Amino acid sequence: MNDLIARAALTRLFEPHDTVGRTLVGRLGAYAALRLATGAQPAHTLPDVTDEELAGALQRWAPRVPDLDPEKDLAAIERVGGGFLIPGDEHWPTGLDDLPDAPLGLWYRGNIGNGIPNPSSCAALAGSRDCTSYGAAVTADIAHSLAQRGICVIAGLGYGIDAHAHRAALAGATGDGPATIAVLAGGLDRDYPSGNADLAAAIRATGLTLSELPPGSAPTRHRFVQRNRLIAALSGVTCIVEARWRSGALITAHHAETIARHVAAVPGSVHSANSAGCHRLLREGGAVLVSDAAELTELLAS
Repeated sequence: MNDLIARAALTRLFEPHDTVGRTLVGRLGAYAALRLATGAQPAHTLPDVTDEELAGALQRWAPRVPDLDPEKDLAAIERVGGGFLIPGDEHWPTGLDDLPDAPLGLWYRGNIGNGIPNPSSCAALAGSRDCTSYGAAVTADIAHSLAQRGICVIAGLGYGIDAHAHRAALAGATGDGPATIAVLAGGLDRDYPSGNADLAAAIRATGLTLSELPPGSAPTRHRFVQRNRLIAALSGVTCIVEARWRSGALITAHHAETIARHVAAVPGSVHSANSAGCHRLLREGGAVLVSDAAELTELLAS
């Protein structure tokens, strides 16, 4: 079993936030970690994992072991026009390596020939699913202009700000590289939400949909939270266009700040609950105020 197949199996066995699993891979390598995690190799003491933590993890992983079939997963992603990347591959996005919990691998679907641009050429746009007409208009203006400038727009394929960002970037595409890339919280054999399936197909014509989870994986609340760190790491700047006080988009901003990426926010009406999260970022000093694509481009260049 090679490293790619072992890592493909581990993406099904470990959840993205599984620190014990990640420690095993860091200490032993993917293949040996897989053998230990599946019981093919006896458990042994590790410096960074207590016996209790390892015992709990083995119990947690056990129900998933019978479902491990990495060759089947790799064949499934190939059937829908995709593949699986691991660190060191030609198209592996090195921006992910800045994460303290970088993914074990990256499933993709779409036009890999255009590659995944470096963070210096990518901007993430995030915000409310229930965005206002103001948020939709500002997002469209920024995303279209970014694409015209050759900046790839990264978002999460959700309703609201995400969808407006993807559509406007596609409309502004210059034909030089991917205009937009979507990062999903579940398996790529099923576009989520299903109402954006046509949008996902349009993205894949020149760009990609990405996930750290294998085909057949259902999106969950925790997986959405973990997905946000990938959006931040793929981008040189994360811009929150519109967000409520406790919006999940603020988690993306936090991840970006943690790995020393630029964070920006668009101001809105003081009467709008949908801009309260943006104003919170600005007031707390975690974000730079921006109003257009030119200002985001300046941040990318700095």
